[in-house]
Amino acid sequence: MDIATIIGILTAGALVISAIVLGGSPAWFISVPSLMIVVGGTVGATLLSYPITQLLGVFKVVKNVFFHQTRPALEIIEKMVEFGKLARREGILAFESRMHEIDDPFFWKGLSLAIDGMESKSIKEVLTTEILYVEERHYLGAEIFTTMAAYAPAVGLMGTIIGLVQMLMQMDDPSKIGPPMAVALLTTFYGTVLANLLLMPIAAKLKARSRQEILTKELVLEGLMAIQAGESHRIIEQKLKAFLPQRKKSLETF
Repeated sequence: MDIATIIGILTAGALVISAIVLGGSPAWFISVPSLMIVVGGTVGATLLSYPITQLLGVFKVVKNVFFHQTRPALEIIEKMVEFGKLARREGILAFESRMHEIDDPFFWKGLSLAIDGMESKSIKEVLTTEILYVEERHYLGAEIFTTMAAYAPAVGLMGTIIGLVQMLMQMDDPSKIGPPMAVALLTTFYGTVLANLLLMPIAAKLKARSRQEILTKELVLEGLMAIQAGESHRIIEQKLKAFLPQRKKSLETF
């Protein structure tokens, strides 16, 4: 569970709700018609924009917002250095007895290809293609939420226009002006809250997760290529530490 995501949702929600409660009755901000316009309009517009298969697939990506575990880069580098030593000492085939130690599917696949005797160029092509696919899949998920965030305020504005029209058509009866006016204002409120406190943050978090995962895979790929080339474990360590933030580069792996 990602703590920052939970804290962000709770903080934003608590502040908005507190402002509503302190300013009057919370019931004033509850409007089923407004909610139907915003949610229904946003979902409908998104369905028009993307194939249903892509929309269903994005739910698998969304879990990365709340549940995401990334192995520390130093841990990966340590394992790469260890395998580099093993390769220099006993050869690539010695990896076969150590495969059970690898819990990263991408790392495991690269080592399997190396054990099978595939050339470095071919291994790099296969793994690079997989990285590109993962990047595209994550980009699509972030793009869908960014699109929904653009639609929500626009649909809210459309609801505001609907409410204003209903209000103006009933100007002869002041007692009927209130509900249409509430719909007019609350649809804009719902659209703004939905876009800025939920959809846009999810899109931003997915982009950040994607960059982090791609960087980890590129680190693994660079390490595998160095191991395949027979480079010493010290060279492998220094190459891979180039992926680390400056404050972590001075840490010794061994």
